[in-house]
Amino acid sequence: MYVDAPAPERGLAQYERAGRRATAVVIGGGQSGLSAGYHLKRRGFASALTGPHGPGNEKTFVVLDAEPAAGGAWQHRWESLRMGTVNGIFDLPDFPQPPVDPDEPSRMAVPRYFAAFEEATDLPILRPVTVTSVRTVDDRPDGELVVESSAGTWTTRAVINATGTWTNPVRPHYPGQESFTGIQVHTHDYVSADRFAGLRVAVVGGGISALQQLEEISRVATTFWYTRREPIFREGQFEREVAGREIVAKVAADVEAGRPTGSVVSYTHLAWTPYALAAKERGALRRRPMFTAIEPDGVREADGSFTALDAIVWATGFKAALAHLEPLRLRNELGGITMRGTQVADEPRVHLVGFGPSQSTVGSNRAGRQAVNSLLRQWKATAPSLAGPTGTSSEEPEVQR
Repeated sequence: MYVDAPAPERGLAQYERAGRRATAVVIGGGQSGLSAGYHLKRRGFASALTGPHGPGNEKTFVVLDAEPAAGGAWQHRWESLRMGTVNGIFDLPDFPQPPVDPDEPSRMAVPRYFAAFEEATDLPILRPVTVTSVRTVDDRPDGELVVESSAGTWTTRAVINATGTWTNPVRPHYPGQESFTGIQVHTHDYVSADRFAGLRVAVVGGGISALQQLEEISRVATTFWYTRREPIFREGQFEREVAGREIVAKVAADVEAGRPTGSVVSYTHLAWTPYALAAKERGALRRRPMFTAIEPDGVREADGSFTALDAIVWATGFKAALAHLEPLRLRNELGGITMRGTQVADEPRVHLVGFGPSQSTVGSNRAGRQAVNSLLRQWKATAPSLAGPTGTSSEEPEVQR
């Protein structure tokens, strides 16, 4: 059992200068970033926030997190999202969750759990720090990288990127959108259904968040559900482990081929969860094809008719937040990033965790371990002093943590 505790003061001001060095820099302090930090520490990496760490001091790391407190994107989830309706939060490494109250808001329970993990593991986390860019020092493929941030510049041999998707919401544009006089809000900024009580509301999107928000808004408002494609609901018993492996394999095949990944629901389809069944019983799952234009008081339907609206909720998902990595030119001509496990195929100094097949909470945990194993395996061949003492394995066993 853990208790609420204020986050320890990380002394951010003393690091707001150029010239800091770490063997590995983890960008992001959510589930995948914490997992990567845990496995770095487990494999003998020391904090880069204490003591002199010049070129002669090996194996140090730091976690740069843009959030002001522990919890990653979970602290921003909407008020009504409860632990009983989230898809499941997998345990952080060697740190089982206590019994969870299904009625507790996830924006409270998950950050509390993450904060307890940080306190127990004492990871070198610096926050709030926004990373603005990652670039190469020179043209050498094994040269160092420069991480530029709001807390100064860090030079490193490897970056483990764990920035997730929350800060990069997908906001579609439709003709006339700027003329709409009602409310427009994305899932990123959605708080609760109370704001929409008594209104006529369009919910746009075919994913899990869209379904959850459609169900709760339909309790207090007249709703209209719009999706680009006909939603597919899984029928029958869902074998989570078997289906999960199949889905991960499909996403992995896409990223290994360098193809852009689709939305989560394009791989998983929708499940008949209690909230989906409740929405169906309420008549809220009458899906409409996407409207063709937005007008001041509503939308123009695909068949040319007009529907009056007071609000539009854009539950249109998120994409990986990788703008700070653009100087490295990781994307190919297809717009995807070719991956080998967690490692970027064309930039092996960069690992992406919580990306592609590791976007789930269980996938994030495994990816954190996999990234650390991979960079140590690479260093064993190129820089043995970084990989560990001679004769020891640079590979941590693939056991569930």
